[in-house]
Amino acid sequence: MREKWIVETKKGDFDGISKELGVSPLLVRCMINRGITELPQMKQYLWGTLADLHEPMKMKDMERAVRLLCQAREQEARIAIASDFDCDGIFSGYILWKGLGRLGLDSRIYTPDRVQEGYGLNERIVEEALADSRNILVTCDNGIAAVPQITYAKKKGMTVIVTDHHEVQEQMPAADAVLDPKREDETYPFSGLCGAGVAFKFICALYDACGIPPKEKEELLEYVAVATVADVMELQEENRILVKYGLKALPHTKNAGLRALMEVQGLTGRAINAGHIGFVLAPCFNAAGRIATVEESFSLLMETDWKRALTKAEHLKEINESRKQMTEEGAKKAFSLVEGKLSETGTLPSVLTLLLPDTHESLVGIIAGRVKERYNHPVIVFTRTEEGLVKGSGRSIDSYHMFDGLMQCRDLMVRFGGHKMAAGMTLAESDLLELERRLNEKAGLTEEDFQPVVRIDAPMPIGFVTERLIEELEKMEPFGVGNPKPVFAEQHFTIRRGFRLGREKQVLKLRVENLQGNQCDALCFGQAEEFDAFVREEWGERELARMYEGRENNLDVALTYYPSVNEYQGVRSIQIQIVGFCRVKTEK
Repeated sequence: MREKWIVETKKGDFDGISKELGVSPLLVRCMINRGITELPQMKQYLWGTLADLHEPMKMKDMERAVRLLCQAREQEARIAIASDFDCDGIFSGYILWKGLGRLGLDSRIYTPDRVQEGYGLNERIVEEALADSRNILVTCDNGIAAVPQITYAKKKGMTVIVTDHHEVQEQMPAADAVLDPKREDETYPFSGLCGAGVAFKFICALYDACGIPPKEKEELLEYVAVATVADVMELQEENRILVKYGLKALPHTKNAGLRALMEVQGLTGRAINAGHIGFVLAPCFNAAGRIATVEESFSLLMETDWKRALTKAEHLKEINESRKQMTEEGAKKAFSLVEGKLSETGTLPSVLTLLLPDTHESLVGIIAGRVKERYNHPVIVFTRTEEGLVKGSGRSIDSYHMFDGLMQCRDLMVRFGGHKMAAGMTLAESDLLELERRLNEKAGLTEEDFQPVVRIDAPMPIGFVTERLIEELEKMEPFGVGNPKPVFAEQHFTIRRGFRLGREKQVLKLRVENLQGNQCDALCFGQAEEFDAFVREEWGERELARMYEGRENNLDVALTYYPSVNEYQGVRSIQIQIVGFCRVKTEK
């Protein structure tokens, strides 16, 4: 799919601000391109500390929730934590369990069965908690949509505190306290926390109320960081600070389970970045909740014996490898369905709905994400569950608010929930065609919305890239949704040689040279096949072969890239990571 390259042209006093902050004008340009335009914002973006976090008591209902738990502490009450089976649910549950334990409260985590019960609080959890003499229920990463379930818990005499971050649906649950920064009447200054972020704020408020030393709050930051990145939250404002400090803490974690997982994944002794969380650590926790049992993730986090932790970490890694294989098989089927739609009509519907009847229901969200990335359309992937019903998970694009679209079809839903970029739902299989019709009728999307856009921070020849510049760009970390890596571009590269690297030869390494004679290595991750297809289409099979043979060829390629430093056997060199590629055709 052809990308649309746009060079950002936002205006600003780059030189003046550069002198004020003591950074380069290029770094100022990158911040302004991300909407960070005021000096106080820039200072917090570059050097924000834990002191810049908002006071937890600013959150609506926080005072009430703290009072209820402090009373529970005095009465030695037992707490039920109603968590979820994804990474945010796991880590928000663990934060509550660990924090409440520090306060001397007896708590136990309850999770729904993903296949039999689906997402969120249910009556079985309520009954099981009551049978265990737990009369106080605290939800995490769920609860805002559990209106009937919380009404049921209240009728049974339970005190209920909701901690969640999902969108409020038609009505608020009748809980004793609702902590959710997306409430319409919210007073908290930042609405972008994940479930673990809200749970962290709750524990921080409880620690303050109970006189726990402030330093102990910092021991929870690594868990907030994992959940925030795993749940694909925007790395802006508070999230940026929480993740930055959590990443610093992870290599030195006291948690035996996390240390063991980093050990088996080859991360011991390395600086951890958001990519390591998103692509290495978090998928292992998610995989247990998807195709095994979420208890295996909690068991790893709660393990204190190093040898047992290593065994459990290896098992979680194996589960994730199995999940990867199952995902690949499901994704191939999904791609085939999309290509079938395309061949039938020559175009794709605005919102794709795909039924994979035999796919494990825990994988439909991952597969939806894969389809969305390839075709840049909102997509919902369904699988059959119980008799007559299908369960789906959707992923969206920036120009389409999936939760709002589904709200207009809520009469078709047995249950659903989500936010702008993702949603989950259950409905009758017989209503699938009607859902597809309505979603597309009201989508309001144009062909332009489906064209991937690469936003270029600045045109920059590779000769301008230095180690000092790269060090300065690293001040913008952590990178992720809402704070992408800076992207630069240069139009004319000759390719001196191409190599395939990695166990499955999925990494493409090029030796490139620009018009000024500057050379460097360029790495292309995840797009090696696409690059080969691009070269064949533009120059032919012969030129592709010459590239791989290291022979002179006619390739003239434009690249968007992010610069980095490669160190091998003590030798450091500049390299670039390819973001996109195209051919610039000049007029004759």
